[in-house]
Amino acid sequence: MDSTPADTSASAETSTTNHPMAPHNDIEAFHQVLKSSRRILALCGAGLSASSGLPTFRGAGGFWRNYDATQLATVRAFKMDAGIVWLFYSYRRHLALKAEPNMGHRALAALARRNMDFLCLTQNVDNLSQRAEHPSSQLKSLHGSLYDIKCSNESCDWIQKGNFDDPFCAALAPASVDMPNGEPLPLLDPYHRVKHIGEDEIPKCPQCKKGIQRPGVVWFGEDLDANMMMDISAWMRAEPIDLMFVIGTSAQVYPAASYIDKARKRGARIVTINPEAEDEAEMYKIKPGDFAFGRDAAECLPILLEPVIGKPDEDGEFGMP
Repeated sequence: MDSTPADTSASAETSTTNHPMAPHNDIEAFHQVLKSSRRILALCGAGLSASSGLPTFRGAGGFWRNYDATQLATVRAFKMDAGIVWLFYSYRRHLALKAEPNMGHRALAALARRNMDFLCLTQNVDNLSQRAEHPSSQLKSLHGSLYDIKCSNESCDWIQKGNFDDPFCAALAPASVDMPNGEPLPLLDPYHRVKHIGEDEIPKCPQCKKGIQRPGVVWFGEDLDANMMMDISAWMRAEPIDLMFVIGTSAQVYPAASYIDKARKRGARIVTINPEAEDEAEMYKIKPGDFAFGRDAAECLPILLEPVIGKPDEDGEFGMP
């Protein structure tokens, strides 16, 4: 995830469109822009799922037990201790299975159903956008899924889609425990000793019989799926882009973050939705004509998208505007 292919297309030229200045958090002004926008792109991060109760594992407090969570998301960590990496991902699988899509996921799914020219790029691996019935043709999971399993042998192409076993295997059962009365899970206590899980306790690949099974997510240092990247590039080059949402992400992980500048060069106004979006340290990113809403995506997206998706009913479903 640390490299991005060069954009050599002639369509990546800087847009000459002049956008009128508007207050960065003016909802009425944004609604006018939205109603005149056809091709819309979104980049979503862990903040989108925060209201569903899923930890982001980035920034302050981004630790799991006594491990920096981002350091567990590497091939090196898996080779050193596959058991502890699998415990971390089993815990995340269990949390995501218990979670429900929030109104942010549902609003984006409704926008996709209303607008065939909307494409959503998600860095999330929690499957909540899919469970919100976001059309699969308009959703690109940049970093894979917690529920895809593949072989750790780099020369083997075995992959299993949609494995929702919880626990994934018997040795990982401690990660799938629900404690009574909100008591803390012992696994999360760094001082609680965890039984070491050997590679012989993790299922082997059924195809090559050599590698052990691993989460089908993109770890730091790994490349994103090449076919998916080509599909995204083709969509971005096809026509100018009117609007881009940057939702619940610090936009620090590449190549995902590179899509912001690429969309801007294709004419897009950028709309940032993040609790920190209006902090002084973040406002320098806001260009003339852009918008920034320092709010939670689950609360903010239904309001921002209302002219297109309408108001939600009692079941959280969006009717026609």
